[in-house]
Amino acid sequence: MEQYSTAYIGLGSNLAEPIQQIQQALQTLASLPQTQLRKHSSLYRSKPLAGMVQPDYINAVAVLETQLPPYLLLEHLQTVENQQGRVRTGERWGARTLDLDILLYDQLQSSDPRLCLPHLGLTQRAFVLYPLYECEPLLTLPDGTKLVTLLQHCPMDGLHRIEN
Repeated sequence: MEQYSTAYIGLGSNLAEPIQQIQQALQTLASLPQTQLRKHSSLYRSKPLAGMVQPDYINAVAVLETQLPPYLLLEHLQTVENQQGRVRTGERWGARTLDLDILLYDQLQSSDPRLCLPHLGLTQRAFVLYPLYECEPLLTLPDGTKLVTLLQHCPMDGLHRIEN
Protein backbone atom coordinates (compact mmCIF):
# COMPACT_ATOMS: atom_id res chain seq x y z
CA MET A 1 0.00 0.00 0.00
CA GLU A 2 1.31 3.44 -0.97
CA GLN A 3 2.23 5.94 1.71
CA TYR A 4 0.05 9.03 2.09
CA SER A 5 1.31 12.41 3.27
CA THR A 6 -0.76 15.03 5.05
CA ALA A 7 -0.86 18.45 3.42
CA TYR A 8 -2.57 21.49 4.90
CA ILE A 9 -3.79 23.92 2.24
CA GLY A 10 -4.68 27.55 2.88
CA LEU A 11 -7.46 28.90 0.66
CA GLY A 12 -8.20 32.58 0.08
CA SER A 13 -10.33 34.65 -2.29
CA ASN A 14 -11.60 38.22 -2.46
CA LEU A 15 -12.78 38.55 -6.07
CA ALA A 16 -15.57 37.10 -8.25
CA GLU A 17 -17.89 35.70 -5.57
CA PRO A 18 -15.24 34.63 -2.99
CA ILE A 19 -17.46 32.22 -1.04
CA GLN A 20 -18.30 30.34 -4.24
CA GLN A 21 -14.62 30.42 -5.28
CA ILE A 22 -13.63 28.70 -2.02
CA GLN A 23 -16.48 26.18 -2.20
CA GLN A 24 -15.58 25.32 -5.80
CA ALA A 25 -11.90 24.99 -4.88
CA LEU A 26 -12.76 22.59 -2.04
CA GLN A 27 -14.73 20.42 -4.49
CA THR A 28 -11.79 20.46 -6.90
CA LEU A 29 -9.29 19.58 -4.14
CA ALA A 30 -11.44 16.54 -3.34
CA SER A 31 -11.00 15.35 -6.94
CA LEU A 32 -7.22 15.76 -7.27
CA PRO A 33 -5.44 12.57 -8.36
CA GLN A 34 -4.00 10.35 -5.62
CA THR A 35 -5.53 12.70 -3.05
CA GLN A 36 -8.38 12.69 -0.56
CA LEU A 37 -9.90 15.74 1.10
CA ARG A 38 -9.94 14.61 4.72
CA LYS A 39 -11.64 17.72 6.14
CA HIS A 40 -11.80 21.49 5.90
CA SER A 41 -12.45 24.39 8.22
CA SER A 42 -15.35 26.76 8.28
CA LEU A 43 -15.09 29.82 6.06
CA TYR A 44 -13.69 32.99 7.62
CA ARG A 45 -13.85 36.63 6.58
CA SER A 46 -10.67 38.67 7.03
CA LYS A 47 -9.35 42.12 6.18
CA PRO A 48 -6.67 42.44 3.47
CA LEU A 49 -3.05 42.36 4.65
CA ALA A 50 -1.07 45.54 5.18
CA GLY A 51 -4.19 47.75 5.08
CA MET A 52 -4.51 47.38 1.31
CA VAL A 53 -7.63 48.90 -0.23
CA GLN A 54 -9.47 45.90 -1.64
CA PRO A 55 -12.43 43.68 -0.72
CA ASP A 56 -12.34 41.47 2.38
CA TYR A 57 -11.03 37.94 1.93
CA ILE A 58 -12.77 34.65 2.50
CA ASN A 59 -10.34 32.09 3.93
CA ALA A 60 -10.35 28.42 4.88
CA VAL A 61 -7.95 25.53 5.45
CA ALA A 62 -8.23 22.08 3.87
CA VAL A 63 -6.53 18.91 5.07
CA LEU A 64 -5.46 16.56 2.29
CA GLU A 65 -4.12 13.04 2.39
CA THR A 66 -2.05 12.75 -0.77
CA GLN A 67 0.43 10.56 -2.57
CA LEU A 68 1.51 13.53 -4.69
CA PRO A 69 4.99 14.81 -3.84
CA PRO A 70 5.07 18.46 -2.69
CA TYR A 71 6.09 20.08 -6.00
CA LEU A 72 3.56 18.07 -8.01
CA LEU A 73 0.86 19.01 -5.51
CA LEU A 74 1.92 22.66 -5.92
CA GLU A 75 1.54 22.34 -9.72
CA HIS A 76 -1.98 20.93 -9.30
CA LEU A 77 -2.91 23.77 -6.92
CA GLN A 78 -1.64 26.38 -9.38
CA THR A 79 -3.67 24.73 -12.14
CA VAL A 80 -6.79 24.99 -9.95
CA GLU A 81 -6.03 28.68 -9.30
CA ASN A 82 -5.67 29.31 -13.04
CA GLN A 83 -8.88 27.42 -13.85
CA GLN A 84 -10.72 29.67 -11.39
CA GLY A 85 -9.44 32.85 -13.03
CA ARG A 86 -6.32 33.63 -11.01
CA VAL A 87 -4.23 36.30 -12.71
CA ARG A 88 -0.70 36.67 -11.36
CA THR A 89 0.02 40.40 -11.39
CA GLY A 90 3.18 40.24 -9.34
CA GLU A 91 1.57 42.52 -6.74
CA ARG A 92 2.30 41.13 -3.28
CA TRP A 93 -0.92 40.52 -1.35
CA GLY A 94 -2.98 41.74 -4.31
CA ALA A 95 -6.65 40.93 -4.83
CA ARG A 96 -7.29 37.50 -6.36
CA THR A 97 -10.00 35.09 -7.35
CA LEU A 98 -8.23 32.22 -5.63
CA ASP A 99 -5.05 31.63 -3.69
CA LEU A 100 -4.07 28.07 -2.70
CA ASP A 101 -1.00 27.72 -0.50
CA ILE A 102 0.64 24.60 0.89
CA LEU A 103 0.93 25.58 4.54
CA LEU A 104 2.45 22.34 5.77
CA TYR A 105 3.37 19.04 4.12
CA ASP A 106 3.96 16.36 6.75
CA GLN A 107 6.90 17.60 8.81
CA LEU A 108 8.91 18.84 5.81
CA GLN A 109 10.93 22.02 6.14
CA SER A 110 12.17 23.85 3.07
CA SER A 111 13.43 27.34 2.32
CA ASP A 112 13.06 26.94 -1.46
CA PRO A 113 11.58 30.20 -2.82
CA ARG A 114 9.17 28.17 -4.98
CA LEU A 115 7.86 26.16 -2.02
CA CYS A 116 8.75 27.36 1.45
CA LEU A 117 7.58 24.93 4.16
CA PRO A 118 6.07 25.70 6.54
CA HIS A 119 4.54 28.54 4.52
CA LEU A 120 6.02 31.96 5.25
CA GLY A 121 3.81 33.97 7.55
CA LEU A 122 1.86 30.95 8.76
CA THR A 123 2.81 31.60 12.37
CA GLN A 124 1.55 35.23 12.44
CA ARG A 125 -1.62 35.15 10.33
CA ALA A 126 -4.92 34.77 12.13
CA PHE A 127 -6.69 33.87 8.86
CA VAL A 128 -4.45 30.78 8.67
CA LEU A 129 -3.99 29.86 12.33
CA TYR A 130 -7.64 29.86 13.42
CA PRO A 131 -8.96 27.72 10.53
CA LEU A 132 -5.94 25.43 10.93
CA TYR A 133 -6.72 25.07 14.63
CA GLU A 134 -10.33 24.24 13.78
CA CYS A 135 -9.05 21.32 11.66
CA GLU A 136 -6.17 20.13 13.88
CA PRO A 137 -6.23 21.58 17.42
CA LEU A 138 -3.36 19.34 18.57
CA LEU A 139 -1.09 20.14 15.62
CA THR A 140 2.61 20.63 16.24
CA LEU A 141 4.70 22.42 13.58
CA PRO A 142 7.93 20.88 12.26
CA ASP A 143 10.01 23.07 14.60
CA GLY A 144 8.13 21.66 17.63
CA THR A 145 5.90 24.71 18.19
CA LYS A 146 2.37 23.79 19.20
CA LEU A 147 -0.39 25.46 17.19
CA VAL A 148 -2.25 26.36 20.39
CA THR A 149 0.83 28.31 21.56
CA LEU A 150 0.83 30.38 18.36
CA LEU A 151 -2.86 31.21 18.83
CA GLN A 152 -2.13 32.63 22.29
CA HIS A 153 0.00 35.30 20.59
CA CYS A 154 -2.24 35.93 17.58
CA PRO A 155 -5.42 37.96 18.16
CA MET A 156 -8.29 37.45 15.74
CA ASP A 157 -7.94 41.06 14.49
CA GLY A 158 -11.29 41.27 12.72
CA LEU A 159 -11.33 37.63 11.61
CA HIS A 160 -14.91 36.29 11.65
CA ARG A 161 -16.12 32.74 11.10
CA ILE A 162 -18.99 32.93 8.62
CA GLU A 163 -19.89 29.32 7.81
CA ASN A 164 -19.50 25.80 9.15
